[in-house]
Amino acid sequence: MKKINHSKIKQLVIVCLLVFFTNSLFASFIYIPMSDNNQKNHLKAYGITYWTLEKGLKAKWLLNYDGGAFLLEYTTEVENECKIRGVSYQLISDTKAAAILTEISSPSKNMDAVLLEKAPKIAVYSPKNKLPWDDAVTMVLTYAEIPFDVIYDEEVLNEKLLLYEWLHLHHEDFTGQYGKFYGSYRLAPWYIEQKNNSEALATKLGFNKVSEEKLAVAKKIRDYVIGGGFMFAMCSATDSFDIALSAEGVDICESMFDGDPSDLSYQSQIDYSRTFAFKDYQLERNPVVYEFSTIDMTTKRKIPRTSDYFSLMTYSAKWDQVPTMLCQNHTMLVKGFMGQTTSFDRNTIKPTVLIMGENKANGEARYIHGTKGKGMFTFYGGHDPEDYTHKVGDPKTELDLHPNSPGYRLILNNVLFPAAKKKKQKT
Repeated sequence: MKKINHSKIKQLVIVCLLVFFTNSLFASFIYIPMSDNNQKNHLKAYGITYWTLEKGLKAKWLLNYDGGAFLLEYTTEVENECKIRGVSYQLISDTKAAAILTEISSPSKNMDAVLLEKAPKIAVYSPKNKLPWDDAVTMVLTYAEIPFDVIYDEEVLNEKLLLYEWLHLHHEDFTGQYGKFYGSYRLAPWYIEQKNNSEALATKLGFNKVSEEKLAVAKKIRDYVIGGGFMFAMCSATDSFDIALSAEGVDICESMFDGDPSDLSYQSQIDYSRTFAFKDYQLERNPVVYEFSTIDMTTKRKIPRTSDYFSLMTYSAKWDQVPTMLCQNHTMLVKGFMGQTTSFDRNTIKPTVLIMGENKANGEARYIHGTKGKGMFTFYGGHDPEDYTHKVGDPKTELDLHPNSPGYRLILNNVLFPAAKKKKQKT
């Protein structure tokens, strides 16, 4: 029987202990990969990064590197939070981090490292009463554990928007036509309740019509963006917002919506210079047609569900940082999904607006971005990135089943990018 060499065993134990503690001892950063195969939960990774900024810690967004990875200042608290939330991460040293940043800084690489400075304060514009559909943004914010406040017309008209850096517009109808649900749902209890609540709120706030009250809200939101705010809208909040602004002083609502007929010549009075993104559209006059205008492509689409995808654009990470941030993903091909406003006819988009996601074969834009004054806006067509034809009354999407959703990542890009220290863009 061999004699046990206690000295060698002792040395081996010491080596093992040194290896065990080395990572924690010399780790300066937590690296969060965001590529397809290396991240278990892309959506919660955004929440970790936001939480890190809330704690006053340093963070960098590595654009076009490993799917848009994050480099966070190391603390045991951040590491534990990654474990709790199920986010894939690596502990890396100063040397490794420096090597990554050196590679990214190379002029030959379409990459950049953007410093994230402060967690933006988030507001979701949404009615307080429960409506018979869900909102993708509030769902993903909740899932990612990113805090937000719900505000509505009273708060907007009372200048509460000034408290926030980022605003999401729930799938609202800013034209005062109650979502154009009249044709199919005018006898539904939820529709009647929504109409009554909207009319009561308009009266309370001193307006004769819901359309007038919604226009006042839209103008406050417009001023918020012009003053430097960031606005994100999905589904019907996109086109109805622009339509409301363009129809200021013009009655485009039929009598079942506001109690009197619309202006007969209202189309000729539409002022496209007042809009954020759209031009040259024709409004839908028929009150029973579930459509606002020719902006939306829902009824003009000829795409089978199995081939309904849209592609993301590629920008210069070092020069066009904002659109690059907004398009960070682990795939450049994203599944399409429907909504009241599914996508945007390219012919109705102003030339100053960036088309960041499109189905070129069908001539439609899905994801667009622009500037207004000192602020920025992003419009995203469709209702729920993981529910192809979400209908009134359908159950909400369970994001535990879609932790790596590319479509939901686009929403969270918009939530996080206001935190970035931005370079001056090319002109």
